[in-house]
Amino acid sequence: MTGFPKSVTRLLHAVLVLALVIFGGFPIYWMATTALSLNSELYNTGQVPWPQLGNLPAMLADLVQLPLMRWLVNTGIIAVGTTLLSLVLGALAGYALSRFRFHGKGPLGFLMFMTQVVPEALILVPLYAMFITLGLLNSLLGLVIANVGFSLPVAAFIIKGAIDAVPYEIEESAAVDGCPRISVLTMIVLPIIAPSLAAAAVISFFAGWNEYLFAATFLRDRELWPASVGLASFIGQYETPLSAVMGAALIFSLPAVVFFLLIQRKIVAGITAGAVKG
Repeated sequence: MTGFPKSVTRLLHAVLVLALVIFGGFPIYWMATTALSLNSELYNTGQVPWPQLGNLPAMLADLVQLPLMRWLVNTGIIAVGTTLLSLVLGALAGYALSRFRFHGKGPLGFLMFMTQVVPEALILVPLYAMFITLGLLNSLLGLVIANVGFSLPVAAFIIKGAIDAVPYEIEESAAVDGCPRISVLTMIVLPIIAPSLAAAAVISFFAGWNEYLFAATFLRDRELWPASVGLASFIGQYETPLSAVMGAALIFSLPAVVFFLLIQRKIVAGITAGAVKG
């Protein structure tokens, strides 16, 4: 902002940052306020605009009766499994698409891209039939595989674009020194493209963390439900316990927020440490 004193510029920046923090944090604040309200208050007098800490024991008593931790563990297994498998297969696929020449490379890339056009609900029935044959129904492994089918193409294209920007001369120098191809990928290329790996990890993680459709269809046991299906089960025909729903939703959202903040730091570190020196 040229033409303004530095004090005014800093003040405007601070006001802008504060406005963004309030705008981004207000949903979490409202979730906490709703969670700390009684259902009788929500349905009769209405919700107050500030948290009522005196209702905290009642909220915790409602949450203790639910298998919330079991649901969170299931959600974490799905999200972490989806992330790891997508990164491993995405790194291999992205490297192959970037460095190798083979017949059908263009159509293969196009088919991978088209998987993002197909809605999940459209393949639900054929996927259900396949999982019956393979014995993957009512299994967290089946949900991981189903989610990888959608997150893998995105991760592969992100990693491919990053590998395209890596000078091939670095790999040639390593090959001259006798470094195997897989070691070139894991020890040289992947550390350089760490920011892109972090971006692919974020997309894959949230694809697994927000899983609902496949879980609601393929899982029969309540103990295997992820948190998203568990939260949806609170909705009743005549009444929905909003305070319990918001309390569980708040707990459900916190691990995802923490993961994003940690990955964000990794992205910044990767950008500063992953430079290629000539």
